[in-house]
Amino acid sequence: MASLIITSGEQKGEYLLLGNRINVIGRAEALPMQILDDMISRKHLRIRYDENSNQHFAEDMESKHGVIINNHKINQLTALKEGDQIVIGQTTLMYTDEDFDSSESALEHYKKVGERQRPTMFE
Repeated sequence: MASLIITSGEQKGEYLLLGNRINVIGRAEALPMQILDDMISRKHLRIRYDENSNQHFAEDMESKHGVIINNHKINQLTALKEGDQIVIGQTTLMYTDEDFDSSESALEHYKKVGERQRPTMFE
């Protein structure tokens, strides 16, 4: 089951299980996936699961500051893949296909992905 790991912002280290459903992420108190960030709209990001393609898709919910995936602002439904960096407000989320038992295991996965993305140093 896919997850989002919060990699920056006040809730860094938390993770959100996506499941095979529609998820709405924002700062509204009524949302099960609430992120406390003043730059995030009440309903900011929608992530949908598509059974036919077995993929999750991200969609901006007409938020004020937009949704940025891998340094590109999205304007349409966008397929998510392992390691995608999603920026909403001042918070960064990392998409993963992994499922976690605890926030510690989610953070350990994030650290391993970060090691793979580290650039090679040249002298």
